[in-house]
Amino acid sequence: MPLDAVDLAIASGLVVIAGLTSLALGTGLVGRLAVASVRTVLQLLLVGYVLEWVFGLDSAPAVMACLAFMLVVAGRTAVRRAERTFRGATWRAILTLTLTGLSTALTVTALVIRVEPWWDPQYLLPIIGMVLGNTLTGLSLSIDKLLEDLSERAALIESDLALGATRWEAGRDAVTGAVRRGMIPILNAMTVAGLVSLPGMMTGQILAGQRPLDAVLYQIVVMFMLAAASAMGATGVALFTWHRLFDARHQLRSERIRRR
Repeated sequence: MPLDAVDLAIASGLVVIAGLTSLALGTGLVGRLAVASVRTVLQLLLVGYVLEWVFGLDSAPAVMACLAFMLVVAGRTAVRRAERTFRGATWRAILTLTLTGLSTALTVTALVIRVEPWWDPQYLLPIIGMVLGNTLTGLSLSIDKLLEDLSERAALIESDLALGATRWEAGRDAVTGAVRRGMIPILNAMTVAGLVSLPGMMTGQILAGQRPLDAVLYQIVVMFMLAAASAMGATGVALFTWHRLFDARHQLRSERIRRR
């Protein structure tokens, strides 16, 4: 059933209650909550109009332009969330998201759902949006953990290198630790799926009138897709970062790491 302005006004009352509670407790978050609420409305309305326009065009170049924009924003966001960074971190994050996000999303649309054409914006854009939204969190955690370990354990790593360890042997523990950190969000989501919360796609399909079991099957596909994208994303960005911070002479270039 379509929603109207009255329905949205009622829902906004919930945010007002949250704001009044914050004001009463003196948390100082009223302004941030108001700004976040306005941004949510404006951003979602904007993306709604853009998607309607793209759907109407039914054009592959328009879909590719949307994908490029989403990938750039996701990559920049993933890097900005980390406490440390290095030169070239953003394009490495974008490249990782492009390789992992597109490969998993296209696998689902082309081989599982069997969309024709494969770039149908009604399917590809929402799916890639889910992939990027989940994967960028893992990327950010992976980058943050790896840069933290390489900074704080620089002396130990350099000692290993001085004793003859290769750059991979010296940096392997940091890389695997970063991948583990990056996988935490999706592993938590998979662990409680259906027990603590009903995942978004499943909930949306049930609200739209889909049979619960059919909605469950689609959600399983989505969860597996997100798990694959998160694993490949966390691994890919960790390896790209490792390659940047260890040179061909097997030296740790910790001076390339900087705090924000």
